Amino acid sequence: MLPKSILIIALFCVAFIGAGSVRAEQSAATNPLDVVPEKMPFDIPYGTPISLERAEAAISATVAEAKKHNWKLNVAVVDSGGNLVAFQRMDGAQLASIQVSEHKARASANFRRETKVFENGIQLNNMNYILTLDGVIAARGGIPLVVGGKIVGAIGCSGGTGSQDEVACKAGAAIIK
Repeated sequence: MLPKSILIIALFCVAFIGAGSVRAEQSAATNPLDVVPEKMPFDIPYGTPISLERAEAAISATVAEAKKHNWKLNVAVVDSGGNLVAFQRMDGAQLASIQVSEHKARASANFRRETKVFENGIQLNNMNYILTLDGVIAARGGIPLVVGGKIVGAIGCSGGTGSQDEVACKAGAAIIK
């Protein structure tokens, strides 16, 4: 026969371990990744690639917004296939942001969503697996360009903070409708 103190400790351990597995089962059941959406998210079809003229217009609007705030940005526009159509580096914009602006635009076009979605997935939802996906950039400032419900390209900005890049890009995206 076991002493009472050992029996109490054993019962406590069994209860504690059992409660832990119930909590693990409950948290697994409430995992947002287990939710099966009714519709496919970000299911925007690809359209005819953006023209050079329209890409340059988007860049002009983006640069005008950046100049209002004295932000020095790199701005890239890609077509619906993620290929560079137009690019502009504002005077004084950091050199490292050239490739970043292109990457943001390409990721936005290829994945059919704003790059802010990836940033939020990692920063807010602990979806670190996103970093394993080829071509992802988890920083805001990549915006799809949608005309008639179809993606014709995307615009990417880099050189400022993520929120500055995003504001400038949205100004450029707003004229492509």
